[in-house]
Amino acid sequence: MAKKSNTFKNTTQKKKNKTVKFPYPKKSTEKITKILGLFFLMISLFLFFAFTSFLFTWKFDQSLISDSGAITNSFNAIKPHLARNWAGVVGAFFSHLFICRWFGISSYLFIAIFFLYGFKLLFEIKVLKLRKYVTSILFFIFWFSSVLGFLFHKSVGLLAGGFGVNSQFWLKGVLGSFGAAIFLLFAIIVYFIVVFNIKINFPEDIFQKFKNLGKLKDESLVEDTDEIEIIDKNQEEEITDEPNLKTQEEFHPKSDEKKESDDIDFQIEKVQEQDIGNGGNKKELFEEIGEYDPRLDLSNYKHPTIELLKEYEEDEVKIDEVELQERKELIVQTLRNYAIEIDKIKASVGSTITLYEIVPVAGVRISKIKNLEDDIALSLSALGIRIIAPIPGRGTIGIEVPNTKPEIVSIKSVINSSKFRDADSELPFVLGKTISNEVYIADLAKMPHLLIAGATGQGKSVGLNVVIASLLYKKHPAQLKFVLVDPKKVELSLFQNIENHFLAKLPDNKDSIITDISQVVDTLHSLTAEMDLRYQLLKNAKVKNIVEYNSKFVSRKLNPNNGHKYLPYIILVIDELADLMMTAGKEVEMPIARLAQLARAIGIHLIIATQRPSVNIITGTIKANFPARIAFKVSAAVDSRTILDSKGAEQLVGRGDMLFSSGSDLTRIQCAFIDTPEVEEIVNFISKQQSYSSPHFLPEVKSEGGTSDGLEDILDDLDAHFEDAARVIVQNQQGSTSLLQRRLKLGYNRAGRIIDQLESAGVVGPFEGSKARAVLIPDEYALEQFLNDFRNNR
Repeated sequence: MAKKSNTFKNTTQKKKNKTVKFPYPKKSTEKITKILGLFFLMISLFLFFAFTSFLFTWKFDQSLISDSGAITNSFNAIKPHLARNWAGVVGAFFSHLFICRWFGISSYLFIAIFFLYGFKLLFEIKVLKLRKYVTSILFFIFWFSSVLGFLFHKSVGLLAGGFGVNSQFWLKGVLGSFGAAIFLLFAIIVYFIVVFNIKINFPEDIFQKFKNLGKLKDESLVEDTDEIEIIDKNQEEEITDEPNLKTQEEFHPKSDEKKESDDIDFQIEKVQEQDIGNGGNKKELFEEIGEYDPRLDLSNYKHPTIELLKEYEEDEVKIDEVELQERKELIVQTLRNYAIEIDKIKASVGSTITLYEIVPVAGVRISKIKNLEDDIALSLSALGIRIIAPIPGRGTIGIEVPNTKPEIVSIKSVINSSKFRDADSELPFVLGKTISNEVYIADLAKMPHLLIAGATGQGKSVGLNVVIASLLYKKHPAQLKFVLVDPKKVELSLFQNIENHFLAKLPDNKDSIITDISQVVDTLHSLTAEMDLRYQLLKNAKVKNIVEYNSKFVSRKLNPNNGHKYLPYIILVIDELADLMMTAGKEVEMPIARLAQLARAIGIHLIIATQRPSVNIITGTIKANFPARIAFKVSAAVDSRTILDSKGAEQLVGRGDMLFSSGSDLTRIQCAFIDTPEVEEIVNFISKQQSYSSPHFLPEVKSEGGTSDGLEDILDDLDAHFEDAARVIVQNQQGSTSLLQRRLKLGYNRAGRIIDQLESAGVVGPFEGSKARAVLIPDEYALEQFLNDFRNNR
């Protein structure tokens, strides 16, 4: 047993980025810390006066200091009252040591190190990341001393010091003068690349210009080899002037052996894709003006800075080894009481939760341990115990235990992480940190929609703000638009001031934050119309999704005169779905379901939150199209099953503790915290910059009087062949009345009524003249799911 205990202790001591609590009282620690801080500040002040005075009095004081280097010998060899240094004989000695013998005037940088440490300890303020900056200061001490030794080695050693003079003699002896200079230049460049991640890019347009110039020369100097016919310069100009013909490089001249006696000029023309403008060549236009940049209208836009966010002192995870050891013993003892022996146990400390991974001895049934959830919670006197048996991919059993003192995961700590800064996905956003203290990044474009649910006051609104804020940090206003729906009228009102930067709305809406129910219904129908328009653009462009479409538009392969334009992502955010479902019902559910089913490919994504995770709010239609779900703490296991299709959310501890499901696996995450003042700072930073003249306007949808009543009348008297007709339409992907007549042997009038019913139910699109109606359900599997939900909701 002693061996296991030592192993456990060593494991916890090897945790990275963790601090271990000292055994002595907290007040004594604070006093010692402040005394050390004051001491370092006084040292920095003392050295500053000593070094500065030494620059003027070194000639006189130099004769008083022994050359032996030992401080005792130096003090015995001089008369202290004769020292001219402002800091006395001690100041003269240390100035001689640092400046003359060591690093010259670069020794002033040591003062900065003492000052930073003293300031941090005395005032307990985390102004700088000291490890990083101290390392940089030490580098520059050595580098400046070497450079000054290289430049001024013949002068007095006050500038470079002993290290600088000796290092330059060694470098010049090994590498020569030029080699030493190159080495010093190499060292400073490597430093800036490592510390600041500087990217060195050569302007590619120079290569392109030389390439094009070379190509023109090669074409104009084609040799008359193998009796190849040459198109002269005048003929080339004439051909180029023709609107439907190609430039010289696309012609293939033929040899004289294949020419007929009448000397017919034979030319081969390559079929060209759709031109941009009036007969212009897309390739020439692309090479002339480059890619289209949608950000040029707001070319001076700057993303929010990290300094806008608050840093919390509780942001660092701390390990209390005594508490971990006690809990480990209690877990082992509780399991032993039920004849369950443990082979190994390991603890992973997170900001809110500690995960104890146990490996039982051979022959122990997992279900036995899983049934002891309440017994372990009782022995630990803790709420929110959750057992994962087994942990996927690890072969261990996990026991999640809430920490006695949970730490705050600030949004600054996750936004500033390299994992988020380097994320290159389409719509990256942060959620928080996992139990293993890893920053959790997700991509909304791949989800493709997100459902957030939980009881009141458990972190839903904060989670929404975190998602929106992190997207604002990554995307340009030209690339992203939000449609914000806030029935509570207060949660999303903070983003009102970035209306002309990031928000989208109907042209006749006064406010960009949608709060009125009637405006919500109109906006949802407008988004479905926007979806249909975008699908038509993708169809004309012969691409499958928004990424391919925008890539093709940016490379100028699509003609704006034909209606093509750059398509920004649109994110619909609904803060409280329950209120909309209670007041509008199917008028809201049907367009949401349609958007969730079809809008992924064209860049419209949904984020929906609710505090009432019941089946009449989160219906089967909505759940089927929201594979990514977040559950904050709920009151009952039935609510957890409604959200996640499994229990667990009822055992969370609140305050941002959540479970994230992106499929079959559940991940426990501590949601990052962003306060209202931080959101206001971000919004103010963006709103003060140049914006578009208006918000992004959604297409207007004409409201027809009595639309909802007419829809109910149509669906109240469904035809007996309604479902059969839906299957025929979806199987053939053709919304045609004549198809129903042939397959179901119906008359024209009856087939027409069924088509109207299918349109009202959302299976086919509206009438488009001579064209067949668009089929809105992609396959038979989706249809059967739709029909099941349709029967249940009628």
